[in-house]
Amino acid sequence: MIMLMYRHGLRVAEAIALRWDQVDLKQGILHVSRRKKGTPATHPLRGPELRALRQIQRQYPNAPYLFVSERKGPLTERSVHNIIQRAGQEAALPFPVHPHQLRHACGYYLASKGHDTRAIQAYLGHRNIQHTVKYTELSPNRFKDFWQD
Repeated sequence: MIMLMYRHGLRVAEAIALRWDQVDLKQGILHVSRRKKGTPATHPLRGPELRALRQIQRQYPNAPYLFVSERKGPLTERSVHNIIQRAGQEAALPFPVHPHQLRHACGYYLASKGHDTRAIQAYLGHRNIQHTVKYTELSPNRFKDFWQD
């Protein structure tokens, strides 16, 4: 769950709402429905994600949701917050962690890799480009290829 939230910039509500009918394991595609009036997108799934999703599907073969509780129902936002908080403690991070930090980390990572602001906007589902600009304005590679001598 943490890997998908990070790699796809998912909000908690988006992650817990993910259903198996949004995943195509054969083609390696995730159909992301965004909250907060965001624009939906189709994201590619990479090897580690596909392997993890197949393992989850084997463990919970009849669950309609990707991430389920012990009672086979969808996780709650509170449970995701607790999982992320415990992961931060287990990693001995010197600061408290919050699930939305995964979404921000995704945006900053994509910007640091030189991805176009509009592409990041579409990937994260932002309707307003101003929500995306914060990731690219801090990118260390922002002016890297302006001049080629």
